[in-house]
Amino acid sequence: MEKKEIYSVSSLTGDIKAMLENRFPYIWIYGEISNLRIPPSGHCYFTLKDATAQISCVMFRGQANRMTFRLQDGMTITGLGRIGLYEPRGTYQIIFEFIEPKGTGALQLAFEQLKRRLSDEGIFDAERKKPLPRFPKRIALVTSPSGAVVHDMMTVFHLRYPSVALLVVPVRVQGPQASVDIPQALAHLNRHTAVDLIIVARGGGSIEDLSPFNGEPIARAISESVIPVISAVGHETDYTISDFTADMRAPTPTAAASMAVPEKRRLEEEHSVMHTRLLGAMTRRLDDGRSRLGALSRRLVDPRKKIYDYRLRVDDLTRCLARAMHREIKNHRAGHMWRCDRLAKRSPMMAVKDGRDEIERLKRRLNRAMDLGISQRRETLTRHDTNLTALSPQLVLNRGYSIIRDMKRGEVITRVSQVTIGASLDVVLADGSLEVVVERSDDGKKEI
Repeated sequence: MEKKEIYSVSSLTGDIKAMLENRFPYIWIYGEISNLRIPPSGHCYFTLKDATAQISCVMFRGQANRMTFRLQDGMTITGLGRIGLYEPRGTYQIIFEFIEPKGTGALQLAFEQLKRRLSDEGIFDAERKKPLPRFPKRIALVTSPSGAVVHDMMTVFHLRYPSVALLVVPVRVQGPQASVDIPQALAHLNRHTAVDLIIVARGGGSIEDLSPFNGEPIARAISESVIPVISAVGHETDYTISDFTADMRAPTPTAAASMAVPEKRRLEEEHSVMHTRLLGAMTRRLDDGRSRLGALSRRLVDPRKKIYDYRLRVDDLTRCLARAMHREIKNHRAGHMWRCDRLAKRSPMMAVKDGRDEIERLKRRLNRAMDLGISQRRETLTRHDTNLTALSPQLVLNRGYSIIRDMKRGEVITRVSQVTIGASLDVVLADGSLEVVVERSDDGKKEI
């Protein structure tokens, strides 16, 4: 009986990994990116899919940093990679070494992405653009010193405005080193050199040749320059990111030289025209001044007569002022006397005297009122005493009457019906009281 081969999970996964990696060492593949993740490590994890299938993919940070564009969800790409199997999870994936966008070149895509990102930051806004100087004294040319660009620009400057000083700053304008040289040159000019204007220039070329000027380092260096910058890169139909960030774009380097300085011949013509206009204006101004001077001379009065008139007016005003002051003093004096009289009449001593007199008067009235009240109350008391004496029960008892009370109930007996035979009664007389027992009662009614 044939012996069965039993794999462990690790051995089976290792065999599958070796089979896949040997069968597909490097492959070209295209598809659409989805579920893109870029963690802090910088590695790019995503899924590559088409209409019916999908596969996990990764591009490590070293390879991703060399790309000139950024991966995005929904982007269709073509890439070179190898198939690997991640043994701890048992999943396979494509490890990409190179990726380029399908249909659009990588440089063009990088150009569009950077342009959109910088535009969102506001670097292209018109409010950030600095005006160019009207008459620059010193201009820095940031370009390659070996090309025809420098010669053409210096020729234009010599013909148009020979008095301007030119400073050639040699840099590389092609290849990766250009993205380092040009930002360093712009930073050095802003820190240490007194120039009025900077021109960044190079001749035409393919999009690959112009790629440094479509990169972020040069774009940000131009945007951060405090000195105005003209971008003169390529031919008239070439547009780069540096053109959008610069304060002004020139279609060609020679056009930049023409835009940077005025034309000497035209300035001389303008100077001649302005000189003629200034002479005419000055002549008219002198003629007008002479006419006004003549008119004013005829209107001018002898100063001695003016002084005499002013003296008379001063005398009149002095007399008027003296009368007004005397009148005002008199009015104030009368008002002062009137107030003194009112104050004398309202003197506190007078008020105290009047108050004392009023107190004495009220005191006398109070004494009279008290005496009268006491007399009236005495009379009333006497009258009430007489009335009480007249109504006193004692007088009634003195006349032979008595008061009979029930000894148990304590009520006064006024009727025979209140008493029963054998009841004990208290009889109050004028000089004492008797205790009696009822043996007989008669209501005083006779039978008919």
